[in-house]
Amino acid sequence: MAKSSARPRTTYRCSECGWETGKWVGRCGECQAWGSVAEAGAAQGRTSAGPVTSPAVPIGQVATEDSRATTSGVPELDRVLGGGLVPGAAVLLAGEPGVGKSTLLLEVAAKTARGGARTLYVTGEESASQVRMRADRTGGVHDELFLAAETDLGAVLSHIDQVKPALLVVDSVQTIGASDVDGVPGGVTQVKEVAAALIRVAKTRNIATVLVGHVTKDGSIAGPRVLEHLVDVVLHFEGERSSRLRMVRAVKNRFGPVDEVGCFDLSADGIVAVTDPAGLFVARHHEPVPGTCVAVTLEGRRPILAEVQALVTPSAAERPRRTTSGVDGARVAMTVAVLSQRARIRLHNHDVFLSTVGGAKIAEPAGDLAAAIAIASAWKDKEIPTDVVAIGELGLAGELRRVRDLPQRLAEAARLGFRSAIVPNDSGRAGGSVREVQGMQVVAVPDIDSALRVLDLSKTDATPLIRPNESSPQRPRLGLVQEPGGRSV
Repeated sequence: MAKSSARPRTTYRCSECGWETGKWVGRCGECQAWGSVAEAGAAQGRTSAGPVTSPAVPIGQVATEDSRATTSGVPELDRVLGGGLVPGAAVLLAGEPGVGKSTLLLEVAAKTARGGARTLYVTGEESASQVRMRADRTGGVHDELFLAAETDLGAVLSHIDQVKPALLVVDSVQTIGASDVDGVPGGVTQVKEVAAALIRVAKTRNIATVLVGHVTKDGSIAGPRVLEHLVDVVLHFEGERSSRLRMVRAVKNRFGPVDEVGCFDLSADGIVAVTDPAGLFVARHHEPVPGTCVAVTLEGRRPILAEVQALVTPSAAERPRRTTSGVDGARVAMTVAVLSQRARIRLHNHDVFLSTVGGAKIAEPAGDLAAAIAIASAWKDKEIPTDVVAIGELGLAGELRRVRDLPQRLAEAARLGFRSAIVPNDSGRAGGSVREVQGMQVVAVPDIDSALRVLDLSKTDATPLIRPNESSPQRPRLGLVQEPGGRSV
């Protein structure tokens, strides 16, 4: 008996990541995207050769004049972008609602227009009169800045044909819809089509394009993940609602580094670039206070001083509290355990509260030493000199490990008037070796117990290398240096 021909097997593929499965599911098992799994089309035949848009040439003969970055008019944004906006580049700027994305891009559009480059600002979230009111308040009105309120992709493309801009700002890509594509604006299919069409126009006409993107509850960019692959630069706009400080961080950048951070001051009068944000994260004490220590962290490649404050109080609870703000709670718990085991500072019956000043967030391990010194100072109720910084990663064995870019951190601390620093010592010698670096007294120690002895915070008897001196000057008053014409904070 002849065998019956087998029915072709139906497969389903995720439009986001390409994951395949034998049955339909509502959520992709690979990238966890909802509604992206659909039946895969039938296999097509081989694609035949077709016409080329331009012949292939040796790479040395490719012209680069049209792809040189031009300034956006905002130095801090240029720092993150790697020099400025590149013609034909697509930039995706994402951030939480109300963080200041529209204000920043209106400032960029206005300054680009003042530089002689025609700019088109397309808003799909606000009316034209609302944007004009903000421009009046921030001084962003210019004849070369064109404004359009549209939510249809075809209308946006018509505006581009008429205005012929050098810079295009679309606020936001989730509000623009294509009439010939199924789905509602903001959906996966619509966002992909709208973004692809705008990027295609940007590449063919050499228009620098900035797209505003929404974020989800967990802070990731809303919409299909392929959107991040289509664009050239992905920027995250961050900031606490209780603080005026805003930061732009590069997540992806084809034209520059991805470890740069730009700082801004957002107020009712607009947004101003902050070129020196060091003073925002260090409190100004008139006299030394127990439980405080200054760390030097890196935001991108920029060293920033951040003060860590600790409070240690006796606890009547069976499980003492470990409360943190601005620092990683897991690292603080590890630091408390290391202090208890390696430095004989018993905190098993004490509540420990640790916080940073000014809303700073210390995410890198270089702040471990400052946190440990602050906790030890609060536990012993003994102040440390106000002109001392601590830099180093703390290991579980109590050892101190070196961190990257230590000379740059020391130079920044010396520039702001700090005279002493405690850093890890790679030689492993006991005690502390003292040397002069960047005009500072730098004490290199191998472990946490040696670091505490330097400041007379250890339980062992030893002569401290750094003593509080009443005649020494207090911590310098730190201010902000902003771009010309900006206001001080």
